[in-house]
Amino acid sequence: MELHQLRYFCAVAETGSFSRAAEHSHVSQPSLSQQIMKLEDELGARLFDRLGRSVRLTDLGKTFLPRARAVLRELEAARGDVVERKDSISGLITVGVIPTVAPYFLPSRLTSFSRKFPQAEITVVEEITPVLLERLRASTIDVAILALPIRGHEFETTPLLTERLFAALPKNHKLAKRRSLSLKDLRSEPFLLLRDGHCFRDTAVAACDRARLHPQVIFESGQFSSLLSMVGAGMGVSIVPEMAIEKKSHCRYVHISDEQATRTIGMAVLRGRSLTRAHHAFLAHLRAT
Repeated sequence: MELHQLRYFCAVAETGSFSRAAEHSHVSQPSLSQQIMKLEDELGARLFDRLGRSVRLTDLGKTFLPRARAVLRELEAARGDVVERKDSISGLITVGVIPTVAPYFLPSRLTSFSRKFPQAEITVVEEITPVLLERLRASTIDVAILALPIRGHEFETTPLLTERLFAALPKNHKLAKRRSLSLKDLRSEPFLLLRDGHCFRDTAVAACDRARLHPQVIFESGQFSSLLSMVGAGMGVSIVPEMAIEKKSHCRYVHISDEQATRTIGMAVLRGRSLTRAHHAFLAHLRAT
């Protein structure tokens, strides 16, 4: 049983004529008649009594008609839902973001996007980079915001911003009033760094390696806020990206004089995945802001 057969059947029932139904359906009468006969053969029952130039529904045809109309109405409703969804900026957007970016980068951007597209619903997942990439592969998140570059040819990435790295020092540190410093200047200092698994840990260690510094790590955490509290208390020094600088903290932030001491934040999507208008609108919003 095919949908066009149901349409032809309903058209004949409504017009009472094969010829008028064919004209209404923009198909030749022989073709329409043949499809009605195929439908009757499949059902094993006559749906119409042929009475000369007119036709009349049989009792079985009268029983079948409301069912056929219901199927066609459901089909049109489903098509309408798809078209409406396709053409509107609405629906769910699941965003994955690394913890060292989430509290600094996302809030204002999510707020402005929701004001612009109130029918879009955003859900945020905060995880480290390897977990976000697995979730992208599994399509349980739509876009990931993380540090670039990432590994994997299956992802499409777009850089959003590049920020400088700073040394976080206690306010009374001897280098706290400097405008810039080399990490070599901190070789005798105890370090407080993010724990393994956070991509910024790798960024900070790479900066130390370029300075031929092997930091003595005395404290590790999963949050910059914890590190900066400890730095402010005089426990040691740390390395943070520009967006994590807290103006009202008990730390001083000194630019690291290493041209490669930067971090690039970008977004990643799964290559080849179909995205909705809402997804594209969100990606465009991130690029614009």
